[in-house]
Amino acid sequence: MKRPDTRAASVGVIDIGSNSVRLVVYQAMERSLVTVFNEKALCGLGREVQTTGLLAADAVDKALTALKRFRALCKVQKVGEVHAIATAACRDASNGPDFIAKAEKICGASIQILTGPEEARYSALGVISGIHKPDGIVGDLGGGSLELIDVRGHQVRSGVTLPLGSLALQDLAEKSLKKAQRIASEALTDLPQLLAGENRTFYAVGGTWRALARIHIIQSGYPLGVMHGYAIPAAEALAFVRRLRRLVAADMLADIEAIAEARRPLLAYAALVLEHVIRIARPTTVVFSTFGVREGLLYSKLPDTERAKDGLLCAAQDLNELLSRSAQHARELIDWTDRLFRVVHIRETEEERRLRHAACLLSDIGWRMHPDHRGEQTYGIVLNGNFGSISHEGRIFVALSVFFRYEGLRDETAPPPLTQQLSQAAIDRARVLGTAFRVAHLISAARPGVLPATHFRTQDRKLMLIFEHQMVDLVADRVGGRFKQLARLVGRSGSIVRS
Repeated sequence: MKRPDTRAASVGVIDIGSNSVRLVVYQAMERSLVTVFNEKALCGLGREVQTTGLLAADAVDKALTALKRFRALCKVQKVGEVHAIATAACRDASNGPDFIAKAEKICGASIQILTGPEEARYSALGVISGIHKPDGIVGDLGGGSLELIDVRGHQVRSGVTLPLGSLALQDLAEKSLKKAQRIASEALTDLPQLLAGENRTFYAVGGTWRALARIHIIQSGYPLGVMHGYAIPAAEALAFVRRLRRLVAADMLADIEAIAEARRPLLAYAALVLEHVIRIARPTTVVFSTFGVREGLLYSKLPDTERAKDGLLCAAQDLNELLSRSAQHARELIDWTDRLFRVVHIRETEEERRLRHAACLLSDIGWRMHPDHRGEQTYGIVLNGNFGSISHEGRIFVALSVFFRYEGLRDETAPPPLTQQLSQAAIDRARVLGTAFRVAHLISAARPGVLPATHFRTQDRKLMLIFEHQMVDLVADRVGGRFKQLARLVGRSGSIVRS
């Protein structure tokens, strides 16, 4: 008998922006969104709206052609639900309603034309869904507009929409960077939404700002290519965008392959706007987010209980259930390490604790790989995982903890790349956690029900691992050796006790 398909239905978002038209398909409507398909067409719908009031005819043709393909792709992928949205160009152009009518007929779905406040809110919710406890100003730079909105944790405060999108600014300024500079300065100076950003974080959203970040990664030689969560000190970001404007003016970025050709002329305008934002808002850091309007739209539709969940732990749990030998064992490992850290008095911040829990959930995802390569392969999977709510330093810590789980602490084992990005205290904590994983998985063979029958106790400077009566046959010299190594790492001697 054929087993019923119990998987949740996939969900798609068609995003008709002022510069690009995009289809993103997610595995399911859930707290941790997993992208299964992502395609964009750079159509430039908004390139003439500010001066002519119209969507350009050739851009409309490109967009409608892209939408035909997107509808066919949704059918091929059997997407369960499709949400379609349009932003600044379509709401500002006088022929926007006519285009939307044609687009709806092609898509077979209604298209929500977002107002400026709606677009700002969804951008903020996108950052909230992808950044753990954000505190700062979200800036979403599209082709037609710039949305600025204050976020504090899960709270979304007042926002504003300005016609400073890259295409709109280029159009308004008649392709003059000097004129664009005056326009941006007048629009942004003394803006309350920016003045509230002093000594906080500025979250940069939007494809052209991500292109700037990609150039910075390349030029600085930064070793991790993950865009989401990439952070630059504000002073460094300010110097970079000023330098980039000069390079663009001298046509010295024309051949950079990492940036789409259609986006390259807009880089100077995006850099100019970011320069003014940094000068006026005076943030401490600029953080780039790949989570924006689309993710915020879906996040807004989740129940309150789902929105309240930790995005990182949901993503780690998804990978745990997909790749581990026992999802329940990984959850028991969280409790087991909770008890260990409590008994040996290892102090943790809230952030350190959630990273430890994520590492527990990911501690067995490499079991199918060749034993000689489990450490490095799992390190790469965690380091480059397509999930949010974690900083780059957090990624490295979790990945390093799982690396030590597979590789141990042998002197001849070379540290993996990026280890130097962590403090020595974080490296030491990853060593402790990885060694604890080695003990736990050796005891239990990654099966549930074993770890809850083992307990920790301290006496003077001795750490004891106590096995309940029904589990004493699991004790062996190898278990004792690994446990003594763990005890030494926390400054104690170790012994196994049979109850």
